[in-house]
Amino acid sequence: MQVDLPLEQLRAYDYPLEEPDDFDDFWRATIREHASEPLNIRQQRVDCGMQTIEAVDLTYAGYAGSDVRAWVLRPSGQADRLPAIVEYPAYGSGRGLPVESLGYASAGFVHVLLDARGQGSTTRSGDTADGFGSAPAVPGFMTKGLLDRDEYYYRRLYVDAYRLVDVVRHLDGVDTSRITVTGRSQGGALCLVAAGLRDDIALAVPHVPFLCAFRRALEITDRDPFGEIGRWLAIHRSMADQVLATLSYFDGVSFAQRATCPASFCVGLGDLVSPPSTVFAAYNAYGGPREMTVWPYNGHEAGGPHDLLRTIAAARTRDGVQLEGDRP
Repeated sequence: MQVDLPLEQLRAYDYPLEEPDDFDDFWRATIREHASEPLNIRQQRVDCGMQTIEAVDLTYAGYAGSDVRAWVLRPSGQADRLPAIVEYPAYGSGRGLPVESLGYASAGFVHVLLDARGQGSTTRSGDTADGFGSAPAVPGFMTKGLLDRDEYYYRRLYVDAYRLVDVVRHLDGVDTSRITVTGRSQGGALCLVAAGLRDDIALAVPHVPFLCAFRRALEITDRDPFGEIGRWLAIHRSMADQVLATLSYFDGVSFAQRATCPASFCVGLGDLVSPPSTVFAAYNAYGGPREMTVWPYNGHEAGGPHDLLRTIAAARTRDGVQLEGDRP
């Protein structure tokens, strides 16, 4: 079932982005504020039970210097510098166990997998706490600190995602000219954030990116996680303008239009979690070379393992995506 505009209209969809005038100032100040914090990188080799993969338990200083965890997985016995794939997790997911994420390291990459603060209890497990409170919120993360751009949960997670790339650039055995960022859903949005805020990423591969085109999403889907915001607004009826003002600083479309590195997107035309028009809103606004893989009969799972293979294939090409256009 296709749940949004026809594909021809999606390809031409021009989302009416309402961006605050001080968007760039806000994010420059946010990054500058946290850039003064040392990365405080700590690494501990662990036995992941695999003979072909080496695993390192990584801890670094994320937002406000708070500890953030990640896995670093690489092929065993590989002495050469390798390209890196930085993977950001889907909503509710943590870094899990190394055995759950063997594909990229097995394909010859240094795979760095973020542990999303406070998440990791819905699908894959997590180990990073979020030590910051918020005003009353709907269960989940979408409404934590929703009335204040400085206190909003995603300001912390976006900073963590940004700083993880800095960490990767300090790791031994990484070819820093070939860093790919990827992820599904929330992870896809974090790709756009990193690509929009940085100029040292070789390739972004966002799969069905979430957190894009908030106004459009809130009009056409009540499926979680966007549904968390709708339920919050159903109680706090008079605060919609204030909520939308906060969200305007975190819209993946804004980051997409500032990105310049090549990008390979995908979309599922039956997706009610990241509705196709919200994905195309980011894709159509994207500032660098781009391509879109369309999965006509899939929902939020999109291409599943085929997306992993697409990411590997794109990351193996030094210059990333070569041509702009849609794939069937």
